[in-house]
Amino acid sequence: MAGLLCGFALTLPALAQHTDIWDFSRVDQVGGHSTVVLGHPQIIQSPYGPAVQFDGMNDGIFLDVNPLSMDATWTWEVIFRPDAGGPPAQRFFHLQEVDPSTGADTKDHMTLEIRIVDGKWCLDSFAVKNGNRLPLLNCKLLHPLGNWYRVTFVYDGTQLRNYVGEEMQGAGAVHLAPSGPGRSSVGVRINKTYYFKGVILKARFTPRALPTAEFLKLPRPSPSH
Repeated sequence: MAGLLCGFALTLPALAQHTDIWDFSRVDQVGGHSTVVLGHPQIIQSPYGPAVQFDGMNDGIFLDVNPLSMDATWTWEVIFRPDAGGPPAQRFFHLQEVDPSTGADTKDHMTLEIRIVDGKWCLDSFAVKNGNRLPLLNCKLLHPLGNWYRVTFVYDGTQLRNYVGEEMQGAGAVHLAPSGPGRSSVGVRINKTYYFKGVILKARFTPRALPTAEFLKLPRPSPSH
């Protein structure tokens, strides 16, 4: 699966104005947003540039922003490397809506997750809004740990889909109203459970449902790799 990604130049097609691209080249700031850091996530040099490594036990990054707030359709992409030795269930990205009148988390959120099965991983994605919810988990499609992947979560207004590379892992019909403002966590669930062991390079949040041909590509590895 990693071979689906390697060797492509990074291409960013024409996107809506408020597409957000988050590069994980530092921990004190991500995507122009200040962070709160839990544990000691480390900046490492990946084959594709600086990235953040999470230890699967104590590391997380928190931001006071929901990058998909108010978007009726969206595409959420992450380039990452899940590593061996982590817990069986891991949440590596969480977008959480917050009640503006109280500042408390609502029940509405979206997560990107992995499950470890027989020494490999499968993608798990979840979205809930106003009681409408849909998990997408297919552990018949397993992928080796320790390789780089792009995972994608897409909502076109009627159907939710998730992908590893260009291969769809699951899909289902659901009505999701736009999410409100909120906050995000990376490397761990928003309530500091289900830690992720691995490395995150980049995330992109687009306010429309992208076709697979427009999905984010990995940059070419540096000559030293």
